Amino acid sequence: MMNRRTLLRAAALAPLAAAGPAFDQAGWPDRVIRIVVPFAPGSFTDVSARLLAVELTEQLGQSVVVENRSGAGGTAGTTAVVRAAPDGNTLLLTDTSLSISPGIYPNLPYDPVKDLAQISRIADSPSILLVRPGLGPRTLAELVALAKQRPGEITFGSGGPGSSAHLAMELLLNVAGVRALHVPFRGVAAAITEVIAGRVDMAIASLASGVAHVKGGTLLGLAVSGEKRSALLPEVPTFIEAGQPRYDMSYWWGVAAPARTPPPIIERLNREIVRACAQPRLREAFLKQAAVAVTSTPAEMTRHLEREVGVWREVIKSAKVTIQ
Repeated sequence: MMNRRTLLRAAALAPLAAAGPAFDQAGWPDRVIRIVVPFAPGSFTDVSARLLAVELTEQLGQSVVVENRSGAGGTAGTTAVVRAAPDGNTLLLTDTSLSISPGIYPNLPYDPVKDLAQISRIADSPSILLVRPGLGPRTLAELVALAKQRPGEITFGSGGPGSSAHLAMELLLNVAGVRALHVPFRGVAAAITEVIAGRVDMAIASLASGVAHVKGGTLLGLAVSGEKRSALLPEVPTFIEAGQPRYDMSYWWGVAAPARTPPPIIERLNREIVRACAQPRLREAFLKQAAVAVTSTPAEMTRHLEREVGVWREVIKSAKVTIQ
């Protein structure tokens, strides 16, 4: 009887023991929160993380810091977050590359849908084709014509093999029926710097990453994605207007946490991110870099990621992109 009573008492206490972490969640956050950016400093991904960190620090009353961990097209930093403790203190702020990785890396050490808990999207931005002024072409049609005259000679920079900037250009080359030489860098910001310096001919990046350079005259913007021209660069035609109606690639950014992060923390983070993205100073800062603040529920972001993974698998297959 004593053993039975002991077992019954233990069984009765088991739910309370299991609920222990939930009680601890009431004190979250109780230490510094890291936002890991899987790219080098300078890109909009990095800038948006720092802007978001400022808002979250004020809202949560706890320091939120940004850590850049670049490499392997964003997979190195993402892997670090996947392997981090699921306690809400390590977050990932990434972009379109998260949905590209499954199609480009056959041995990816994680599944972005299963191994990450999506929290919210934070921004969207069109893509823009950037060209160094000294290359010669002033329109996309002229660039395509030059690429056909010099197959494989014109160079383009990206944030590394399999990065969103790499795949965005491969998609354009595929639909335009031309070839170019890929020159990878550690981050799209570095690639853009090399185009400005004249050591690389062109790159495709988010409008957020390229608008300042076009406005400043250091780079030419030959086309932007979307159905309408950007109000920030009204002189730059859309890809449709420029003669490539099949090209459609826009960038997005979102925040995630390691899988198994407690749902109450995910829900709290979602509320705080939605609140942060509604702040005028953050929205204005995003707009200055040609990005629009856009939020979502965790479920909506998960569905968006699943769709994007499928889209990019098809693009990678069609463009025959492989990573050596």
